[in-house]
Formats: sequence, structure tokens, C-alpha cells
Amino acid sequence: MDLHNNYVITNDQFLQPTYRISPFTTRDIAKNIEITNSECIDANLKGYFTGKKYTFTSSGRDALNKALKRFNLSEDDVVSILTTTGNLYISSCVTKEIEKFCKWSREISKRTRIILVNHEFGFPYENLTELVKLGIPIIEDCAHSFASQNRESSVGNIGDYVIYSLPKFFPIQFGGILVNNRNEKIKSDLNSCAEEYLEKIVNYYIPSINQIKDTRRQNYEYLVQKSKKLKVTQRFDLKENYCPGVYMFKLEEYNLSNLKIYMQSHGVESSVFYGEDSFFIPVNQSLKKFDLDYFILLIEKFMFESGD
Repeated sequence: MDLHNNYVITNDQFLQPTYRISPFTTRDIAKNIEITNSECIDANLKGYFTGKKYTFTSSGRDALNKALKRFNLSEDDVVSILTTTGNLYISSCVTKEIEKFCKWSREISKRTRIILVNHEFGFPYENLTELVKLGIPIIEDCAHSFASQNRESSVGNIGDYVIYSLPKFFPIQFGGILVNNRNEKIKSDLNSCAEEYLEKIVNYYIPSINQIKDTRRQNYEYLVQKSKKLKVTQRFDLKENYCPGVYMFKLEEYNLSNLKIYMQSHGVESSVFYGEDSFFIPVNQSLKKFDLDYFILLIEKFMFESGD
């Protein structure tokens, strides 16, 4: 056990803090139970997705699965994945769903049946309208980008289908949303209790979206400033209307896989952005400055102890 500036750094798994990429914390269980239907206005979510049909799903992966099912794909068809960064790494959560139906590629070819645009970590793909000109159906992966928008205000408006992962933005333990701009009615596989629960919780938090967005942006900027002493650089520029899902930074000359082990062994969900020397940590709205300072302390301690 170490004590640094009143922060307890312990390897005891039962006495560690728990920080997630998701804003969900244990105390949200009680809060969500106490939310009553009278506090939730059904028009909140309907207003957010004005003129669009949406379906609640069990997760973002389930939403992607339902979208892919609409295209009657064959084994030789290809889903071409485009991302904000162009980095070759793609989460297996995405690729494994696609592989249930067909092949996937990082390039558009003659065999491309669908373009999947991944708005990575709340930093959106900027040139969506150019993709429409190709005449290929588009699925937008907004798992981390519930409240992010690009310069042309096209995020969520271009895709034939748009998928969201609710725990990545709201303090909730499950759920996704499949929005379709084809005006199709897609039935949810959730039982009525689960569907009503998601509808209640999301409607409750929708009016707080601007506050959530502001807090995430403030947390991001705070981490940018605090991490300057570590001589790291932010991976993404935080442009207007971006709502970050994580704080990602470049950290060269250090073993990032070891940093991942170190951070997670001290209670902080984090990971490597594989394919480049980048690493990401939580930035969600449940975090306070002293939480962010704890992250910086751990990174600093790791860098010192690694001796690289």
C-alpha cells in the first residue's frame, strides 16, 4: 500500500476504487430504481429522434445485429468499415457481429454491400455526405457518440440505420437503440419490463444531455492540461459539438499493455488503442476532478516505476 497526496494506492482487489468508461456507478442502481414514471416525459426521447423510428435493444451489439439482418447478406458480401481515425484496429464486438453474416473489410470494393461508419470514441466521421454519393447503404456506429455532431451536422442523419450503446453515455447497466431512417418498424426482442425500464431511464436523462456534454468536455480539457506534465499529447482535438467518450493520449516509448494492466489493477477501466501508441481512460460525467487527478497520478507512477 502507498499513500500519495492522500490517495491510497493499493493492490487489495477488495479495497480498490472502480472507475468505468461508462458513467454507471453502484449508487445509480438505487437512483434508477427510485425514478418514477411521473418524472419521465415520453416526448423527451421522441423529440430527440424527431421523425425517426427507433427500437430498444439489449446492447449496441444487438442493435448492429438487427441492422445487418435487414440486408439479407450472403457469405461473400462485404461490410466495409470506415472510422474517424482510419486506424486499422476495430473492436471485435463489431467484427464478430459482421462475421455472423458475411465478410468485412477496411476498404470499399465492388463486393461492398454496406458501409459501416464508426464514429470513434465520440469523435465523429466528418465527411458523411460524400459517402451518400456512392449509393451504398450506410450503418452509423454511434456507440460512443450519442451527443456528438460533426461540422455538417450529419451524424445520425445519413445512415440507413444508426446504432447506440446506452451504457456508454447514460448511467445504466444495459441497453442499445437502433434508429432507422427508412421509416421501418422494427420489433424489439426485449420483454415489456426491460423495454419500459429503458424507456423510463433514457427519458429521465435526455433533458440533461447538454449538461452531460459540457461535463465530459470539461473533464477532457482538464485531463489535457493535467497530462502536459507527463509530456503526453492528446490523440483527438476536441472540436465544437464533440462529446468525448474517452480521453485518449499518445504515450510513446512505454509498454501500453503493461499500463493497461497497471491501471486496471488499480480500479481504472482503460485500454490501448491498438495499432498506434495511444491509450484511453474514462472521461464520463460522473467523474470529479479528484478522480481525474487519481488517473494522472497512476499514469505518472507507472511511468516512474517502469524505468523506460
